[in-house]
Amino acid sequence: MVTTKEEEDRLPPATESLRCYSPSSSTPLPELETVRSLEIVESSFLSPVWLLVIFCIINLLNYMDRGAIASNGVNGNTKSCNDKGKCTLATGIQGHYNLSNFEDGVLSSSFMVGLLIASPIFASLAKSFNPFRLIGVGLTVWTIAVLGCGTSFAFWFIVLCRMFVGVGEASFISLAAPFIDDNAPHKQKAAWLGLFYMCIPSGVALGYVYGGYVGKHFSWRYAFWGEAILMAPFAVLGFVIKPLELKGFPSIDSIKAVRSIEVMASSVETSKNNNHRKAGNEIDHDRFEVSIETSSSKSSYANAVLKPFSRFAKDMKVLCKEKVFVVNVLGYISYNFVIGAYSYWGPKAGYNIYKMKNADMIFGAVTIICGIIGTLSGGFILDRITATIPNAFKLLSGATFLGAIFCFTAFTLKSLYGFIALFALGELLVFATQVPVNYVCLHCVKPSLRPLSMAISTVAIHIFGDVPSSPLVGIVQDHINSWRKTALILTSILFLAAAIWFIGIFINSVDRFNEEETGSENTRRQEQSILTP
Repeated sequence: MVTTKEEEDRLPPATESLRCYSPSSSTPLPELETVRSLEIVESSFLSPVWLLVIFCIINLLNYMDRGAIASNGVNGNTKSCNDKGKCTLATGIQGHYNLSNFEDGVLSSSFMVGLLIASPIFASLAKSFNPFRLIGVGLTVWTIAVLGCGTSFAFWFIVLCRMFVGVGEASFISLAAPFIDDNAPHKQKAAWLGLFYMCIPSGVALGYVYGGYVGKHFSWRYAFWGEAILMAPFAVLGFVIKPLELKGFPSIDSIKAVRSIEVMASSVETSKNNNHRKAGNEIDHDRFEVSIETSSSKSSYANAVLKPFSRFAKDMKVLCKEKVFVVNVLGYISYNFVIGAYSYWGPKAGYNIYKMKNADMIFGAVTIICGIIGTLSGGFILDRITATIPNAFKLLSGATFLGAIFCFTAFTLKSLYGFIALFALGELLVFATQVPVNYVCLHCVKPSLRPLSMAISTVAIHIFGDVPSSPLVGIVQDHINSWRKTALILTSILFLAAAIWFIGIFINSVDRFNEEETGSENTRRQEQSILTP
């Protein structure tokens, strides 16, 4: 639609009010950091450090839930009897619902269904709604769903609740890392990401300990209720505080102004239609009025529905053409296939292979120590060698290869102490990959595509990684009935991940962190798309 001069005068002067400082690509990095810090202070009372602390706690709770449901205290075992007639009582979720290993694995992966569907949706909605508020929505869904897990009355109901836990987690996974990447000091970006991703192994390990203790002394249901109580304040916080803005996306004022333009443009269209009606033949007036209103409403509805899909398809095309992103995610899928199965079956495998009396506690302690040291070390090393995409791939392939050697050797040993020592070294190296793999996802695309990059990466590593790995490992174990052989087969897949990431070193890569149109240009593009057909 092309507007006349008279109609343009009716539109609000949105562009003028949205004028802001937009540093160019040639602006020195220290100045960019100063400008960014000023924007944070003006937009919210949250300082960058407090933002990091809050996001780390939320991430810790997300993964504590994953660890808790895998613990022997919450997950439990079915009733079993040995040859001498001595029986063990059914415990936890598996015992309560009498689940097979395959069904137990499905329970672990069921929340991924919600995660897979919701991650791209939240990433796309970030272009129309404030990303910080979207995180608040997701955390609210997560809290309600976890409460549902604790009050479940049937296996299908707890599976459904786990799916909605995935929906709630999707918003945070897609949007939290870009916020941290924006607000971290330039020379400490990898270190800040290291602190954030350190909460993944720490959360899983804490979940083992938490789930084992609560399940043993109270009930597996209390573990879920406790998680919901801990998360509730952060869900409320997402709606109460003034929201932060994300680089590459229009500000709240910009979104409001563009929407006001849309409303005004719609009113201008209606005015033109009224003028057409007055000039028309009075005999056909009613019929003409109905047809205009119908076609206008259909057109508006079609545009509202098709525009997000068209934008999503365009962004996906750009993302899939980025070779660096594709190779990085392929390696991440192989890596996550192993780590996902480790996190779920690890305590049970350790209990059966080495007769660990406190498998939850031992795996929890090893994972939390190695997870913290390994993840922080990965971020620190990447900063020290200069955080670039090729250097990230070097760290990914080297650490994964060495970690695979130690973990594989550990499962061949018969000594419990030898196993713990080598497995701890392997996990230390394997967890060092958390920062570089996500650094590549964030920096191989322009800022406005970072949420989608994180979302699609998350979708891919789960749908092809830990979603099938838990039930598949359960099937393998049911078939060969040897946890040691099952663990060796699983661990060998880490060598594949190392090989894929090694290829990434030789791919031509560009850091696109500052490759973005300015905020005012972005707003003018949105205005132009509204005012022209």
